[in-house]
Amino acid sequence: MERESMEFDVLIVGGGPSGLAAAIKLKQLASERNHDISVCLIDKGAEIGAHILAGTVFDPKSLTELFPDWKERGAPIKTNAVEDRVLYLTATKAYAFPLAVMPDCFNNHGNYIVRLGEVAKWLGEQAEALGVEVYPGFAGADVLYDENGAVRGIVTGDMGVLHDGSPGPNFQPGMELLAKYTLFAEGCRGHLGKRLEAKYNLREGADPQVFGLGIKELWEVPGNPHHKPGLIIHTTGWPLTNDVYGGSFLYHLDDNLIQVGYVVGLNYSNPFLSPFEEMQRYKTHPEIRKFLEGGKRLAYGARAIATGNLQSLPRLVFPGGALIGDDAGFLNAARIKGAHAAIKSGMLVAEAAFDALVAGRQRDTLTAFPIAFRESWLYTELHKTRNFKPFMKKTFWLGSVLFGMDQKLFFGKAPWTLHNHSDHDKLKPAAECQKIDYPKPDGVLTFDRLSSVYLSNANHEEDQPCHLQLKDPNLAISVNLEIYDSPEQRYCPAGVYEIVNDGENGKPRLQINAANCLHCKTCDIKDPTQNIDWVTPQGGEGPIYQGM
Repeated sequence: MERESMEFDVLIVGGGPSGLAAAIKLKQLASERNHDISVCLIDKGAEIGAHILAGTVFDPKSLTELFPDWKERGAPIKTNAVEDRVLYLTATKAYAFPLAVMPDCFNNHGNYIVRLGEVAKWLGEQAEALGVEVYPGFAGADVLYDENGAVRGIVTGDMGVLHDGSPGPNFQPGMELLAKYTLFAEGCRGHLGKRLEAKYNLREGADPQVFGLGIKELWEVPGNPHHKPGLIIHTTGWPLTNDVYGGSFLYHLDDNLIQVGYVVGLNYSNPFLSPFEEMQRYKTHPEIRKFLEGGKRLAYGARAIATGNLQSLPRLVFPGGALIGDDAGFLNAARIKGAHAAIKSGMLVAEAAFDALVAGRQRDTLTAFPIAFRESWLYTELHKTRNFKPFMKKTFWLGSVLFGMDQKLFFGKAPWTLHNHSDHDKLKPAAECQKIDYPKPDGVLTFDRLSSVYLSNANHEEDQPCHLQLKDPNLAISVNLEIYDSPEQRYCPAGVYEIVNDGENGKPRLQINAANCLHCKTCDIKDPTQNIDWVTPQGGEGPIYQGM
């Protein structure tokens, strides 16, 4: 197919904190050194920030390096963190951990509570002001390679393709976007990042990446006497059992807003567990309910997060490009923070790419990036908490004790590094597990999936190829249904997957309601046979989060 093409010095795929920071830093360096370069950034969301979702207590360290005057520039970062509470929940009680015995990673002094989508939108404005060409609504559909096997850019997705794969009346072919260096900043489980890891064997010597599913709601609670801007509450314990890693966050913003979220580690073993239902049940706890009473749920969303830390980072560079942000796995799970790490990774790769361009290089391997990372404060921070997730997989109480000793006695410098193991092969057969009886939603405090998806503003053109592809459709029944009772019906937070019976013989089949998809990538991660491949739908589709 004949496609139009555009060429740039640097192409960035993804408009989250890492991609925007890389674009901004490149243009800052170009201005400082009087060496003009062209930078293009694309994002699959309808607008910058549309697909950004995080429960964000924001460490401003890296942003201050990028923009020392971010306050004067009007960054939407205003709610100071004023109080930390860490609670252990039983079914009816809440017990506060003394902060004096908690590891330093739970101290949020000097941080801010933000709506990360608004921060991303602001970063996008700063990038455009510096001359970055920013194109939301364009999905990177595939990677392009040159004759030497180096990445030379990407092709954006075709528009107007019908469900059967044929061109529709409004068909428009995607464009080839070419560059001397291409940076992939797609967020967690980026579908192009996954292909690059396979092509260049980037995971050789690294642990498998491990993940959690984060589900979030934004509430408005006018007049609630318990609302306190700057209050940060984390909980663990109920409703999850001791053998399941997970916990909640409750972040109090200004303007009577509260971010309510729940994270479940995707290494759980019971196929009947539903992270969405666990999140709804969590809100009914007396200690949590009181913060939401009289309030209104404004927004809903979900996304996977990469929690493997240093030992699960792939090799970051390859001929022609690099992985940055959560596309690589730069998130500090112990601190429950990733935005500051994403921004720093973008800045570091920008410096390496700019120096290469000034030297007249192109499409080689930016070896200066991983070297700079190892010499940075970001590496030191991640190294200190590298054993958090492996410890927490040993059950909550044992893991907490071991991690506390690791941080308090060894200051994160113990002479051992524990290892991560993949999440998808942890499910036990349904016959070996107990079903979980989840209460019905009341429509006031707890809700069903479909009404929740409505609040995400998710939109997909119905008559297009399904972007949730089964490598072998038979496995959905012969393995997932027969052995695991179709866990995709429960781990998906958007009701995308359901088992239906077709025809007179009543044979079951997996129905995929792709229009509901929130692009969280959980199915791509947790499917026990790795049979589900998430690829991009048409650009601009998916959720439109309002400052989540």
